[in-house]
Amino acid sequence: MPPRIPAPEGHFHLPTTAKTARWGTLPGPSAGPVLIVGDQETVTVDTVSHEGILEDQGRDPVRFFGAHGVAERDVLTDARDIAASALERDPGTDGPHVVTGPIAVTGAYPGDLLKVETLSLYRRADYGIVSSRHGRGALPDSFPGPERETAGPAATRRLPSGTVSTFCEVQVDGKGRSLGVIPYGTAGRAARFPLRPFMGIMGVTPAAEQPLSTVPPGRHGGNLDVKVLATGTALYLPVQVEGAGFYTGDPHYAQGNGEVALTALEAPLRATFRLTVLKGAAARRAVGLIDTPFGESDTHWVAIGLHEDLDEAMREAVRAALMFLTTRVGMDAASAYAYLSAAADLEVSQVVDRVQGVHCLIRKSDIGELPSEIPLQKGEFMNPAATTPACHDTAGAP
Repeated sequence: MPPRIPAPEGHFHLPTTAKTARWGTLPGPSAGPVLIVGDQETVTVDTVSHEGILEDQGRDPVRFFGAHGVAERDVLTDARDIAASALERDPGTDGPHVVTGPIAVTGAYPGDLLKVETLSLYRRADYGIVSSRHGRGALPDSFPGPERETAGPAATRRLPSGTVSTFCEVQVDGKGRSLGVIPYGTAGRAARFPLRPFMGIMGVTPAAEQPLSTVPPGRHGGNLDVKVLATGTALYLPVQVEGAGFYTGDPHYAQGNGEVALTALEAPLRATFRLTVLKGAAARRAVGLIDTPFGESDTHWVAIGLHEDLDEAMREAVRAALMFLTTRVGMDAASAYAYLSAAADLEVSQVVDRVQGVHCLIRKSDIGELPSEIPLQKGEFMNPAATTPACHDTAGAP
């Protein structure tokens, strides 16, 4: 039986339907908004996972999940409707993700920042899927491997096109903690791990005229798969089109850094966001001269590096961290570089999305209170790709 979840908490409630979603591509500049919200308003989105509805899984979630012992009544109606819809998706070129949006935010223009605060995330099901597919993942030449046998209802099934999908039940232990459970071997043995839900895809509409696949992340955000960006965090995104065009998808119940098999524990979430437009000095007070996706939690700032090459993604994360420390915190470049080496943690976000990700965690407690004035000094570190302020006031003040 699906878990009980609170009523929608946002000013607006956006279900995922064939009219509010795209499947496999991101919205472009010509895409009309499915919802318009005001600055700082909140929206609750009922997101749909792609796992269990894809073509290589039969595009029939009732049958697919039923083979794992899920009753028909416990298969979400919106997942069934999306699978049966006429939404266009080219499996050869498009991504797998169901993306809800775009949501236009009044007053957002290119050059601004959109601050996306994740206020709450609630599970919509008591099960999810981890999938591995031929030619993808960290070890594409080795996995998926031979189908393994399990005692009782099979947890792992080999599907057409070289897909192996591992069913993962959610259990609540005696301390009230939600755990993912992956059975293995015999005699009821299983790996049990804590859940930490987050949205894999959060982004703004890219300026590119041609529809982009949902798979690679970029300056627009998108499929970042940064597991730190859970409830209580914020993601800052550079606005590229009027209205920002926020969208979300790829809900996760849990993910290890790297996401090595190809997917995380994929399963549907009810997500509530606050969308705030930051202009000019307000944007610079938040992130300095950062002009790429940047995260924040109660305890850390999160600089994000993206590149097809993992080594270069690491360098991009360091560059972003240096940009923040020099243009917002006020550190000189040499001190900032030394600090990052001594105290910051760089973690691999994911290695499976064509464009790979590394995020740098900067502890707020190490830095203390930020200066009230924005410290831009001659000779400080500057990213050659962003030598002018990325954000501006509506009136055009620098």
